[in-house]
Amino acid sequence: MKILDGKLAAEAIKEELKLQVAERVAEGKKVPHLAAILVGNNGASATYVAAKVKACEQTGFISTLVRLESSVTQHKLLETIQSLNEDPDVDGILVQLPLPAHISEQDVIDAIDPQKDVDGFHPVNVGKMVQGAESFVPATPLGIMLLLSFYKIDTSGLDAVVIGRSNIVGRPMSVLLSANTQPGNCTVTICHSKTKALAEHCKKADLIVAALGQPLFLTADMVKEGAIVIDVGITRVEDATKKNGFKLLGDVDYAGVAPKCSWITPVPGGVGPMTIAALMKNTFLACSRK
Repeated sequence: MKILDGKLAAEAIKEELKLQVAERVAEGKKVPHLAAILVGNNGASATYVAAKVKACEQTGFISTLVRLESSVTQHKLLETIQSLNEDPDVDGILVQLPLPAHISEQDVIDAIDPQKDVDGFHPVNVGKMVQGAESFVPATPLGIMLLLSFYKIDTSGLDAVVIGRSNIVGRPMSVLLSANTQPGNCTVTICHSKTKALAEHCKKADLIVAALGQPLFLTADMVKEGAIVIDVGITRVEDATKKNGFKLLGDVDYAGVAPKCSWITPVPGGVGPMTIAALMKNTFLACSRK
């Protein structure tokens, strides 16, 4: 069993971006600028945004954090997005999800300029991704592909199972894994809450991506020997023994599953850092395309 160390791979990607930014500065070119919008005081969301701002500092990007109260109207949020769309210095825009219940996430996603949509959620970018055209790919699936590439894992011809069908991870992940690329060229099955005999599908898989948000869902009896397992899940669970009062659990029962795997991602330290690294790559791409 080998670890797919997302921290190590992410640091390598950020170091490469740092050098590329330095080259742009030396040539008198623009420095990438990422603008993040954080609505409300959700602790997990604030942590994620802080990590993205820190990554900007590490790579030499400019970052802007826009904080809005949870009571902000949808109209005001859309106005804020439009002002960033029109700002020529801003290359990438992300709105941290989830949003308060009174705000339509889809309306917010649709409002972001597709050329600044570094989260890769806009329908224009999703459509281009499905067609294999140049686009911004959602950061978590892109991060997973970058991780597989970093460790030079040949996925061609593998039977892959993606557990979860969200527009953020599951659906785009299935598209990328089935694409005629490397990594890619997998035969992909998407499993979800209505899948019959889900465990049987998993047992046949050479590669499993667990992205359903249910802690410890994937157990050892669902995984065959030598499988590659990617754990996207990260759930905060109360733990009085921890200084911060909680622990992080993935969708995979790591202790039971890891001994059967050829490769596996840890939680934390696997997919999470790669998501941020992929976001940085998208932001650099948005800047360089101008």
